[in-house]
Amino acid sequence: MREVFQLELREVQDRLVEISELVATSIDKATRAFNESDVGLAEECIEDDARIDELAVALDELAITILARQNPVARDLRIVVSALRISASLERMGDLATHIAQLARYRFPDKVVPKSLRPTFAEMGRLDVEIARKLTELLSSQEVELAETIRNDDDKIDALHLSVFDKVLGEKWKGETVDTVDSTLASRYHERFADHAVAIAKKVQYLATGDWVPESA
Repeated sequence: MREVFQLELREVQDRLVEISELVATSIDKATRAFNESDVGLAEECIEDDARIDELAVALDELAITILARQNPVARDLRIVVSALRISASLERMGDLATHIAQLARYRFPDKVVPKSLRPTFAEMGRLDVEIARKLTELLSSQEVELAETIRNDDDKIDALHLSVFDKVLGEKWKGETVDTVDSTLASRYHERFADHAVAIAKKVQYLATGDWVPESA
């Protein structure tokens, strides 16, 4: 029974990695669609979200089955429960990527944000894609050092997020109302995407080391 249980836990990890890979692909498509006004990539990203949702539900069902059948305790219980929470965060990251892609589709053939903010969003998108790829590697390898680099990248996105607000609320802002709304929403989507990645990284780090990183860290 113990060997079967370990195989089931391995399957949980493999499924998390699979979902994370799809999320990384999704945010890559979304940011390119957003920055390049590519409606084809936007449509692909939006369509791919259904697959992420489907895999997340299947993983949740597997985890619940394991809990019911194996009755795990201590660390094994934490692994399964954490998998449920990680799955939920990954699903939400897929949704956020879709929201970014939807903005690109809605504004096509125009760019979503004014020219003055495009370098900022290009950098936010680059960092989110990098974070997503690091997260996939972290889930696969359990190399906890990656958690720290993810948090560092998140700090950079937070700073860019604040700079967008400073820009749209500043006296020199000349954008239309729709530009203000789109810029604010897009910035928030990028920022929340990274926040979910950090939350996952903390859970993986805790499972690997037993040390919990406070939310303020």
